[in-house]
Amino acid sequence: MVSVPKRLFWLSSGLFWRTFFLLTFLIAASLAIWVFGIRMVERTPRANQIAAQIVSIVTVTRAAITNSAPELRRELLIDLANSEGIKIFPLEDSDNVEEAPDNAIKPQIESNIRAILGPETRFAGKVNDHEGFWISFDIEGDLYWLGLERERVDHPSGIQWLGWASATLTISMLGAVFISRLINQPLARLTAATHAIAKGKIPEPLPERGPEEIREANRSFNQMVADLNQVESDRALVLAGISHDLRTPLARMQLEVEMAHLSDDARQGMQSDLNQMDAIIGQFLDYAKPTDNASFMPVDLTALLLDCAQAAGRVPGLHIQTQCADGVVVMGNPVDLKRVFNNLIENARRYGKAADSDVTELEISCRINGDKAIVKISDHGPGVPTAEIGRLLRPFTRLDTARGQANGAGLGLAIVDRVVRRHDGKMRVRNRSSGGLVIEIGIPTAQPPGRFDKKRVSAE
Repeated sequence: MVSVPKRLFWLSSGLFWRTFFLLTFLIAASLAIWVFGIRMVERTPRANQIAAQIVSIVTVTRAAITNSAPELRRELLIDLANSEGIKIFPLEDSDNVEEAPDNAIKPQIESNIRAILGPETRFAGKVNDHEGFWISFDIEGDLYWLGLERERVDHPSGIQWLGWASATLTISMLGAVFISRLINQPLARLTAATHAIAKGKIPEPLPERGPEEIREANRSFNQMVADLNQVESDRALVLAGISHDLRTPLARMQLEVEMAHLSDDARQGMQSDLNQMDAIIGQFLDYAKPTDNASFMPVDLTALLLDCAQAAGRVPGLHIQTQCADGVVVMGNPVDLKRVFNNLIENARRYGKAADSDVTELEISCRINGDKAIVKISDHGPGVPTAEIGRLLRPFTRLDTARGQANGAGLGLAIVDRVVRRHDGKMRVRNRSSGGLVIEIGIPTAQPPGRFDKKRVSAE
């Protein structure tokens, strides 16, 4: 397979550039064919016309000189030179003669003139250092040179044709840009709207104007957005009902367990089952809950991570080291972001312990890279098989190491990934080369990068 450079691939993959280059190629090819055709078609008529004009000038000039009085011929020659640009010199054998420059129609012009004035007719481009188009003729046996300005017989040069073609192509390319933008603007608006929906935002309605196909596509898209908004509203209502209808009987059951005459083991088992059911319901609600971007505010990610690390560090058997840049601020929901980091720390606490250690070692770092805040949470556990990494972020998926533990519905990392994507961020999971799992999150910053200030917190 032939590899395409990234820059060229970007130019060729965009619909705007494809349309632009296609129109430019078609215009350039049409223009080249048009120029070549014009030059070929007009060559013979132009040569015949120039030859006829030159023959007419020679004939009229010869007749004027022949029929004029000898004493007036000098004034006639001066008048022809001044008013018509026609020069008449006697032809001498000692004349310094240079050939005229070649062009596409010169041979045909000379052939047509010789066919009328005679085969002995001579042509020159310069006679005695006088430039022009020179042609010989005779008056009563005497030979003369008749000189015309070269502009009368010059054929447009290739440079002239190139200049005209370049100007035409430039104007045509400007038109191609306008046409390409006209074609691609509705698609660009549609693409931007779909990206907004993918980020959990509600886009502005697309304008329902223009060609019929564009109007129909925008009308369908606007209807789809309205339907999605209605589905979102209905889902919020259903979630509120589920939360009430399920948790109310759970609370009653919890109360009945407390008041029932049960053994301690039975009571603890039932309470554990009820707590697990409540946690699973909470996970479902967290996963399905919509995020309102209007509630986003500047969040000090550094302070939030340090708070989460300090709170989790009080758990026995957990040792956390943090290395955070000072004043990393992002736009987001602080409650959702705190839930994300607590979820990741708890996940690492459960599954990130090294086989030869009784303490779970975690490293948490936060830094700024360009316009992104990068958060890394690393452990020293067994990691995850490379083939299974892609399944970690899928809803209702739990790996073999977690299946034997009744602690959730397999939505933990799926909730994290969903919240991160709603904050216009990305989450990446990979194994450490030295052992363990690394979860890296990138979220756009809300302000320019600040000074890097390392802070370390150690808790056991």
